[in-house]
Amino acid sequence: MTTADDFAALLAGAVVPAARGLLGATLSAGGVTVRLTEVEAYAGSGGDPASHAHRGRTPRNAVMFGPAGHAYAYFTYGMHWCVNVVTGPDGEASAVLLRAGEVVDGLEIAQGRRTAVRRDVDLARGPARLCAALGLDRSVYGRYLLGDGPVRLRPPAVPVPPESIEAGPRVGVTGAHDVPWRFWIGGDPTVSAYRRHVPRRTDRKSSPGRRS
Repeated sequence: MTTADDFAALLAGAVVPAARGLLGATLSAGGVTVRLTEVEAYAGSGGDPASHAHRGRTPRNAVMFGPAGHAYAYFTYGMHWCVNVVTGPDGEASAVLLRAGEVVDGLEIAQGRRTAVRRDVDLARGPARLCAALGLDRSVYGRYLLGDGPVRLRPPAVPVPPESIEAGPRVGVTGAHDVPWRFWIGGDPTVSAYRRHVPRRTDRKSSPGRRS
């Protein structure tokens, strides 16, 4: 079992090992606990055109610059919340998008929040669904996740074996979309379906897409 101190140190390191180490971890909020089965890593300014921090610090992305272990939440498509775990050394922006998970506690509460979902494996299958199942919104922005607050991130009870972790391209970004920084537990039914981004045709030159 990974200790709390080791988990905190992992999150404070490089974003790819941190992302892989988040698989199997649990996130609890609003009476529901989700075991993470899919995540997506994003580096910071200058190194990752798909990152919200690619162009530097702004009021929106300031929390991404650390310290690690805090939540970076953002609103997308005018209707959905997504949440990231901030990683890396203080002052160097990076974060891991929580893409999917298995509801392991508070199933009835999650079902009540996701009434249109017919299968339990779909309750938190996708970043917006994960937030909806946990009842997460703007209020989670900047919260420290490793303490005893209302939103709690805990290390895996049993680390996921490296051979069980698969990697592939990121989802829904136009910049650096083929970077294989999406990680998931192979064969897990709660992992979201991969859909490669297809740019919209427009008369104007579009800017790089960014997800976290």
